[in-house]
Amino acid sequence: MGAGAGRPFDVPVPPGGYAWWYVDVVSDDGRHGLTAIFFVGTVFSPAWRRARLSGRDDPFAHCAVNACVYGPGGRWAFTERAADPATRAPDAWALGPSRIAWRDGALELTLDEVCVPLPRRVRGRVRLWPELGAPAPLDLDSEGRHHWWPAAARARAEVELDEPALRFQGQGYHDQNWGDEALEDGFARWTWSRGWTRDGVLMQYDTVPRRGPPVQRTLALGPQGAAPAPALPHPVDLPGTLFGVPRATRSAVAGGAHLVRTLEDTPFYNRSLVRLDAGPAQPDAPLLAVHEAVDLDRFTRPWVQFLLPFRIRRDPA
Repeated sequence: MGAGAGRPFDVPVPPGGYAWWYVDVVSDDGRHGLTAIFFVGTVFSPAWRRARLSGRDDPFAHCAVNACVYGPGGRWAFTERAADPATRAPDAWALGPSRIAWRDGALELTLDEVCVPLPRRVRGRVRLWPELGAPAPLDLDSEGRHHWWPAAARARAEVELDEPALRFQGQGYHDQNWGDEALEDGFARWTWSRGWTRDGVLMQYDTVPRRGPPVQRTLALGPQGAAPAPALPHPVDLPGTLFGVPRATRSAVAGGAHLVRTLEDTPFYNRSLVRLDAGPAQPDAPLLAVHEAVDLDRFTRPWVQFLLPFRIRRDPA
Protein backbone atom coordinates (compact mmCIF):
# COMPACT_ATOMS: atom_id res chain seq x y z
CA MET A 1 0.00 0.00 0.00
CA GLY A 2 1.47 3.31 -1.03
CA ALA A 3 1.52 6.78 0.43
CA GLY A 4 -1.76 8.57 0.72
CA ALA A 5 -3.87 5.51 1.57
CA GLY A 6 -7.49 6.57 1.90
CA ARG A 7 -8.71 10.13 1.61
CA PRO A 8 -6.39 13.10 1.09
CA PHE A 9 -6.13 15.70 3.85
CA ASP A 10 -7.54 18.52 1.71
CA VAL A 11 -10.96 16.99 1.01
CA PRO A 12 -13.94 19.37 1.30
CA VAL A 13 -15.93 19.25 4.53
CA PRO A 14 -19.51 20.57 4.26
CA PRO A 15 -20.98 23.17 6.64
CA GLY A 16 -22.00 21.43 9.85
CA GLY A 17 -20.06 18.31 8.84
CA TYR A 18 -16.89 16.67 10.06
CA ALA A 19 -13.88 14.59 9.07
CA TRP A 20 -11.21 12.94 11.17
CA TRP A 21 -8.01 10.97 10.65
CA TYR A 22 -7.37 8.44 13.43
CA VAL A 23 -4.23 6.50 14.41
CA ASP A 24 -3.68 4.04 17.22
CA VAL A 25 -0.64 1.99 18.23
CA VAL A 26 -0.33 -0.81 20.80
CA SER A 27 3.17 -1.87 21.81
CA ASP A 28 4.21 -5.44 21.09
CA ASP A 29 4.27 -6.23 24.81
CA GLY A 30 0.87 -4.60 25.42
CA ARG A 31 2.23 -2.22 28.10
CA HIS A 32 1.99 1.01 26.13
CA GLY A 33 -0.39 2.58 23.67
CA LEU A 34 -1.05 5.79 21.79
CA THR A 35 -4.03 7.31 20.04
CA ALA A 36 -3.96 10.46 17.89
CA ILE A 37 -6.83 12.08 16.00
CA PHE A 38 -6.81 15.10 13.67
CA PHE A 39 -10.30 16.66 13.37
CA VAL A 40 -12.05 19.06 11.02
CA GLY A 41 -15.28 19.86 12.86
CA THR A 42 -14.38 18.67 16.36
CA VAL A 43 -17.26 16.26 16.85
CA PHE A 44 -16.81 16.01 20.63
CA SER A 45 -16.42 19.75 21.27
CA PRO A 46 -19.15 21.60 23.21
CA ALA A 47 -17.99 24.81 21.49
CA TRP A 48 -18.59 23.28 18.04
CA ARG A 49 -21.99 22.01 19.16
CA ARG A 50 -22.99 25.47 20.44
CA ALA A 51 -21.76 27.08 17.23
CA ARG A 52 -23.83 24.75 15.04
CA LEU A 53 -26.95 25.24 17.14
CA SER A 54 -26.57 29.00 16.75
CA GLY A 55 -26.12 28.78 12.97
CA ARG A 56 -22.31 29.14 12.83
CA ASP A 57 -21.57 25.95 10.93
CA ASP A 58 -18.01 26.40 9.58
CA PRO A 59 -16.16 23.19 10.60
CA PHE A 60 -12.76 24.83 10.01
CA ALA A 61 -13.42 27.19 12.93
CA HIS A 62 -13.32 24.08 15.13
CA CYS A 63 -10.44 21.77 14.22
CA ALA A 64 -8.48 19.83 16.82
CA VAL A 65 -5.70 17.42 17.66
CA ASN A 66 -6.30 14.78 20.33
CA ALA A 67 -3.18 12.91 21.51
CA CYS A 68 -3.34 10.23 24.21
CA VAL A 69 -0.50 8.15 25.68
CA TYR A 70 -1.48 5.04 27.66
CA GLY A 71 0.47 3.03 30.19
CA PRO A 72 3.18 4.22 32.60
CA GLY A 73 3.63 7.97 32.23
CA GLY A 74 0.36 8.28 30.33
CA ARG A 75 -0.87 11.68 29.14
CA TRP A 76 -3.92 13.19 27.48
CA ALA A 77 -4.12 16.33 25.31
CA PHE A 78 -7.00 17.76 23.30
CA THR A 79 -6.49 21.16 21.66
CA GLU A 80 -9.10 22.90 19.51
CA ARG A 81 -7.99 25.47 16.92
CA ALA A 82 -9.29 27.37 13.93
CA ALA A 83 -7.66 26.37 10.64
CA ASP A 84 -7.47 27.81 7.16
CA PRO A 85 -8.58 25.05 4.75
CA ALA A 86 -6.19 26.44 2.13
CA THR A 87 -3.20 25.38 4.25
CA ARG A 88 -3.96 21.70 3.69
CA ALA A 89 -2.27 19.66 0.98
CA PRO A 90 -3.41 16.26 -0.33
CA ASP A 91 -0.61 14.49 1.54
CA ALA A 92 0.07 16.79 4.52
CA TRP A 93 -1.74 18.95 7.06
CA ALA A 94 -0.14 21.09 9.76
CA LEU A 95 -2.58 22.00 12.52
CA GLY A 96 -0.88 24.33 14.99
CA PRO A 97 2.47 22.81 15.98
CA SER A 98 1.34 19.27 15.08
CA ARG A 99 1.35 17.71 11.63
CA ILE A 100 0.09 14.61 9.82
CA ALA A 101 1.64 13.66 6.49
CA TRP A 102 2.43 10.83 4.11
CA ARG A 103 6.18 10.51 3.55
CA ASP A 104 8.09 7.73 1.76
CA GLY A 105 5.17 5.32 2.04
CA ALA A 106 4.60 5.91 5.75
CA LEU A 107 2.05 7.96 7.65
CA GLU A 108 4.05 10.30 9.89
CA LEU A 109 2.63 12.27 12.80
CA THR A 110 4.55 15.07 14.48
CA LEU A 111 2.88 15.85 17.81
CA ASP A 112 3.44 18.87 20.04
CA GLU A 113 0.39 19.32 22.25
CA VAL A 114 -0.22 20.72 25.75
CA CYS A 115 -2.11 18.48 28.16
CA VAL A 116 -5.05 19.54 30.32
CA PRO A 117 -5.68 20.12 33.15
CA LEU A 118 -1.95 19.77 34.03
CA PRO A 119 0.17 21.66 31.44
CA ARG A 120 2.47 18.82 30.52
CA ARG A 121 3.15 17.94 26.86
CA VAL A 122 2.79 15.17 24.33
CA ARG A 123 5.70 15.80 21.99
CA GLY A 124 7.38 13.50 19.49
CA ARG A 125 6.85 11.47 16.35
CA VAL A 126 4.77 8.48 15.27
CA ARG A 127 5.39 6.58 12.03
CA LEU A 128 3.07 3.96 10.61
CA TRP A 129 3.80 1.64 7.66
CA PRO A 130 0.56 0.24 6.15
CA GLU A 131 0.31 -3.48 5.44
CA LEU A 132 -3.40 -4.12 4.82
CA GLY A 133 -6.36 -1.85 4.20
CA ALA A 134 -9.90 -1.79 2.89
CA PRO A 135 -10.03 -0.71 -0.76
CA ALA A 136 -13.04 1.61 -0.32
CA PRO A 137 -15.08 3.31 2.41
CA LEU A 138 -18.17 1.84 4.03
CA ASP A 139 -21.38 3.61 5.07
CA LEU A 140 -22.19 3.56 8.78
CA ASP A 141 -25.88 4.41 8.36
CA SER A 142 -28.60 3.43 5.93
CA GLU A 143 -28.83 6.96 4.47
CA GLY A 144 -25.18 7.19 3.45
CA ARG A 145 -24.47 10.34 5.47
CA HIS A 146 -21.63 8.90 7.59
CA HIS A 147 -18.63 6.95 6.34
CA TRP A 148 -15.69 4.91 7.60
CA TRP A 149 -12.54 3.91 5.72
CA PRO A 150 -10.00 1.66 7.49
CA ALA A 151 -7.39 2.53 4.89
CA ALA A 152 -4.46 1.13 6.90
CA ALA A 153 -6.26 -1.40 9.04
CA ARG A 154 -3.07 -3.30 9.78
CA ALA A 155 0.30 -1.59 10.01
CA ARG A 156 3.63 -1.64 11.79
CA ALA A 157 4.26 1.45 13.84
CA GLU A 158 7.03 3.20 15.74
CA VAL A 159 6.51 5.75 18.52
CA GLU A 160 9.34 8.09 19.55
CA LEU A 161 8.25 10.63 22.17
CA ASP A 162 10.41 13.21 23.91
CA GLU A 163 7.62 14.14 26.33
CA PRO A 164 6.95 11.79 27.98
CA ALA A 165 10.27 10.04 27.28
CA LEU A 166 8.98 6.89 25.61
CA ARG A 167 9.97 4.64 22.70
CA PHE A 168 8.14 1.56 21.47
CA GLN A 169 7.14 -0.39 18.37
CA GLY A 170 3.94 -2.29 17.83
CA GLN A 171 0.79 -2.92 15.87
CA GLY A 172 -0.75 0.14 14.27
CA TYR A 173 -4.03 1.16 12.72
CA HIS A 174 -5.28 4.14 10.70
CA ASP A 175 -8.78 5.03 9.55
CA GLN A 176 -10.84 8.01 8.47
CA ASN A 177 -14.42 8.96 9.32
CA TRP A 178 -16.49 11.74 7.79
CA GLY A 179 -20.07 12.91 7.52
CA ASP A 180 -22.30 15.77 6.40
CA GLU A 181 -24.20 16.28 9.65
CA ALA A 182 -23.39 16.41 13.36
CA LEU A 183 -22.38 13.04 14.77
CA GLU A 184 -24.99 13.20 17.54
CA ASP A 185 -27.67 13.96 14.92
CA GLY A 186 -26.78 10.78 13.09
CA PHE A 187 -26.22 8.27 15.90
CA ALA A 188 -27.41 7.35 19.37
CA ARG A 189 -24.35 5.18 20.06
CA TRP A 190 -21.80 2.79 18.58
CA THR A 191 -19.12 0.26 19.43
CA TRP A 192 -15.98 -0.35 17.39
CA SER A 193 -13.00 -2.68 17.67
CA ARG A 194 -9.97 -3.74 15.69
CA GLY A 195 -7.58 -6.57 16.44
CA TRP A 196 -4.82 -8.45 14.67
CA THR A 197 -5.28 -12.04 13.63
CA ARG A 198 -2.36 -14.29 12.71
CA ASP A 199 -1.98 -12.79 9.23
CA GLY A 200 -4.64 -10.10 9.04
CA VAL A 201 -7.01 -7.96 11.05
CA LEU A 202 -10.60 -8.30 12.24
CA MET A 203 -12.74 -5.16 12.67
CA GLN A 204 -16.25 -4.65 14.04
CA TYR A 205 -18.25 -1.42 13.84
CA ASP A 206 -21.82 -1.56 15.19
CA THR A 207 -23.90 1.63 15.07
CA VAL A 208 -27.35 2.63 16.27
CA PRO A 209 -28.39 5.43 13.89
CA ARG A 210 -31.07 7.97 14.76
CA ARG A 211 -32.86 6.98 11.57
CA GLY A 212 -33.09 3.50 10.16
CA PRO A 213 -32.08 0.14 11.58
CA PRO A 214 -28.88 -0.72 13.47
CA VAL A 215 -25.87 -1.29 11.22
CA GLN A 216 -23.28 -4.01 11.79
CA ARG A 217 -20.01 -3.87 9.87
CA THR A 218 -17.57 -6.75 10.25
CA LEU A 219 -14.45 -6.80 8.08
CA ALA A 220 -11.81 -9.50 7.87
CA LEU A 221 -8.61 -8.50 6.08
CA GLY A 222 -5.87 -10.90 5.11
CA PRO A 223 -3.29 -11.55 2.39
CA GLN A 224 -6.10 -12.17 -0.11
CA GLY A 225 -7.62 -8.74 0.55
CA ALA A 226 -10.60 -7.33 2.42
CA ALA A 227 -14.01 -8.93 2.63
CA PRO A 228 -17.15 -8.29 4.64
CA ALA A 229 -17.57 -11.11 7.14
CA PRO A 230 -20.59 -12.45 8.99
CA ALA A 231 -21.19 -10.69 12.28
CA LEU A 232 -19.69 -12.64 15.16
CA PRO A 233 -22.74 -14.33 16.65
CA HIS A 234 -22.34 -13.94 20.41
CA PRO A 235 -22.85 -10.55 22.10
CA VAL A 236 -20.71 -10.09 25.21
CA ASP A 237 -21.23 -7.41 27.86
CA LEU A 238 -17.93 -6.16 29.24
CA PRO A 239 -17.50 -4.88 32.81
CA GLY A 240 -18.94 -1.46 33.52
CA THR A 241 -16.95 1.73 33.85
CA LEU A 242 -16.75 4.44 36.51
CA PHE A 243 -19.02 6.69 34.42
CA GLY A 244 -21.43 3.86 33.63
CA VAL A 245 -21.19 3.98 29.83
CA PRO A 246 -22.07 0.44 28.67
CA ARG A 247 -19.47 -1.41 26.65
CA ALA A 248 -20.12 -4.60 24.74
CA THR A 249 -18.71 -6.51 21.81
CA ARG A 250 -19.30 -9.68 19.82
CA SER A 251 -17.37 -12.93 19.87
CA ALA A 252 -17.19 -16.17 17.91
CA VAL A 253 -18.00 -18.16 21.05
CA ALA A 254 -20.24 -17.47 24.03
CA GLY A 255 -18.36 -15.47 26.65
CA GLY A 256 -15.35 -15.17 24.36
CA ALA A 257 -14.40 -11.57 25.16
CA HIS A 258 -12.51 -10.37 28.23
CA LEU A 259 -11.50 -6.90 29.35
CA VAL A 260 -7.72 -6.49 29.63
CA ARG A 261 -7.47 -2.82 30.56
CA THR A 262 -9.47 0.38 30.43
CA LEU A 263 -7.47 3.02 28.57
CA GLU A 264 -9.98 5.89 28.78
CA ASP A 265 -13.15 6.26 30.84
CA THR A 266 -15.16 9.42 30.22
CA PRO A 267 -18.80 10.48 30.74
CA PHE A 268 -19.79 9.48 27.20
CA TYR A 269 -17.17 7.11 25.77
CA ASN A 270 -14.54 4.59 26.78
CA ARG A 271 -11.56 3.00 25.08
CA SER A 272 -10.20 -0.38 26.20
CA LEU A 273 -7.99 -3.34 25.38
CA VAL A 274 -10.00 -6.55 25.02
CA ARG A 275 -9.05 -10.18 24.47
CA LEU A 276 -11.39 -11.53 21.83
CA ASP A 277 -11.90 -15.09 20.67
CA ALA A 278 -12.27 -14.74 16.92
CA GLY A 279 -12.83 -18.44 16.26
CA PRO A 280 -11.46 -19.67 12.89
CA ALA A 281 -9.86 -16.25 12.26
CA GLN A 282 -7.25 -17.10 14.90
CA PRO A 283 -7.77 -20.52 16.47
CA ASP A 284 -4.48 -20.68 18.38
CA ALA A 285 -4.92 -17.71 20.72
CA PRO A 286 -7.32 -14.85 21.44
CA LEU A 287 -6.48 -11.62 19.69
CA LEU A 288 -5.79 -8.35 21.45
CA ALA A 289 -8.26 -5.72 20.23
CA VAL A 290 -8.61 -2.00 20.76
CA HIS A 291 -12.27 -1.40 21.65
CA GLU A 292 -14.35 1.78 21.85
CA ALA A 293 -17.90 2.50 23.00
CA VAL A 294 -19.54 5.90 22.40
CA ASP A 295 -22.90 7.07 23.81
CA LEU A 296 -24.04 10.24 22.02
CA ASP A 297 -27.22 10.51 24.09
CA ARG A 298 -24.86 10.97 27.03
CA PHE A 299 -22.75 13.46 25.08
CA THR A 300 -25.70 15.84 24.65
CA ARG A 301 -26.66 15.92 28.33
CA PRO A 302 -26.07 19.31 29.99
CA TRP A 303 -23.86 17.94 32.77
CA VAL A 304 -21.55 16.28 30.22
CA GLN A 305 -21.41 19.44 28.11
CA PHE A 306 -20.48 21.34 31.28
CA LEU A 307 -17.61 18.95 32.14
CA LEU A 308 -16.01 18.58 28.71
CA PRO A 309 -14.37 22.04 28.51
CA PHE A 310 -12.18 21.05 31.46
CA ARG A 311 -10.54 18.45 29.18
CA ILE A 312 -10.41 20.50 25.95
CA ARG A 313 -7.96 23.36 25.50
CA ARG A 314 -8.75 26.14 23.03
CA ASP A 315 -5.69 27.57 21.28
CA PRO A 316 -6.26 31.33 20.89
CA ALA A 317 -3.77 31.63 18.01
